[in-house]
Amino acid sequence: MVSAKPSPKKVCVIGAGPAGLVAARELRKEGQAVVVLEQSHDVGGQWLYDADVQDEDPMPSPGTFLKVHSSIYASLRLASPREIMGFTDFPFSTTGGHDGRRFPGHREVLLYLQDFCDRFGLREMIRFNTRVENVEMLDYPTAAAVEKEVKWVVRSKVEKAVEEVYDAVVIATGHYSHPRLPKIKGMETWKRKQMHSHIYRTPQPFKNEVVVVVGSSLSGQDISMELVDVAREVHLSAKSPNISPGLLKVISKHENLQLHPQIESLNIDGKVLFDDGVSVVADTIIYCTGYSYSFPFLDTKGLVVVDDDRVGPLYEHTFPPALAPSLSFIGIPRQIIGFPFFESQAKWIAELLSGKRRLPSQDEMMQSIKEFYHSREVAGIPKHNTHVIASFEYCDKYADYVDFPHAEEWRKLLCLSSLRNAEVNLESYRDSYEEDEEMLRVAHNSPHFTQFKHQDSTVSNT
Repeated sequence: MVSAKPSPKKVCVIGAGPAGLVAARELRKEGQAVVVLEQSHDVGGQWLYDADVQDEDPMPSPGTFLKVHSSIYASLRLASPREIMGFTDFPFSTTGGHDGRRFPGHREVLLYLQDFCDRFGLREMIRFNTRVENVEMLDYPTAAAVEKEVKWVVRSKVEKAVEEVYDAVVIATGHYSHPRLPKIKGMETWKRKQMHSHIYRTPQPFKNEVVVVVGSSLSGQDISMELVDVAREVHLSAKSPNISPGLLKVISKHENLQLHPQIESLNIDGKVLFDDGVSVVADTIIYCTGYSYSFPFLDTKGLVVVDDDRVGPLYEHTFPPALAPSLSFIGIPRQIIGFPFFESQAKWIAELLSGKRRLPSQDEMMQSIKEFYHSREVAGIPKHNTHVIASFEYCDKYADYVDFPHAEEWRKLLCLSSLRNAEVNLESYRDSYEEDEEMLRVAHNSPHFTQFKHQDSTVSNT
């Protein structure tokens, strides 16, 4: 006797960026009834550039709803080669009229995601201009709260509020939107302009100003290099004393760009005092200090919390043990090869919901999480870096859960090669790069690499 095919689960995916799109595709492959709720007017998530930030709070409080989701500035280009991005069955290659550089501008990623969406017919599942206001368990607290058949009430709003019940919710809202701000003495009383890089778009508004840029990571470096051409002075405040040779080289070339340690305090008269005793009177402070995880719509009665940017407890950064697999998160890990990792997460979630795979017991998942937290503590990694992975090995281990292919060796080598080049040639690495011999030796038989090599050879690096 043939058993009846299980009825489709109704699954809500929150967010139509790269993580949400690939989740929708994989869930539909498994026969689920998928609805994607997207607050913007198009797909893309972070990659949907929005120049209109005039109504956004420059210094938002934790847990507040943001008017603007994207944190991309106008000139932003990829920091990773396009060859290592893209989903496994949809390479991030170029088509006519697109930006064909190895490190293209942000619009190229948006076009890629729009093409991906159209290629797999995903738009029919997406409700645009829809803000999710609340996600909570149905009939909590009951015995169902610790069983796998948890259902979810999702309240969203376009012009009026809509309340629906889903069998599962996949949260794919990204982690580069809600500003993470430092705590500096005098911030609350400093009278001049303060803003997070979330709303930085172009350098022109800072013409002839004295600007302090706080943070020397990618956005701090990019924004500082842009500002030197228009600002009177740019003062870059770096938390770490370990400055890359590439950044030092840039600073040595510009008289109006100076490097400082952390800020000690801000004075009401506009003075910024650094830890080494040096001070400047600034017009604007731009905080390039990263982003926090924020899910203001999610109510799990404390079963999932964000504590100093640790979202948890999450088994393998994806599943809360008490609520899995009916609640899951895609895109929590940082410093990974994003799109392929999102794809492996989406496959795992989809196959769990369809019954093809099973998770360990709740106790086993909790024990795994405790062991992971302990290993981070022993390694001296602060809690707010819990989800910083920076490991090809972890991504490969994760892929094994769903028999997902490991990243090819040449992609890993190309990633490392670009990182090394950026360390030394910060201003030019995106346009003048040389593949190392080891990468070429490993890669020469890969059809994907051959395709990209041919493509790159026809593009001018200007």
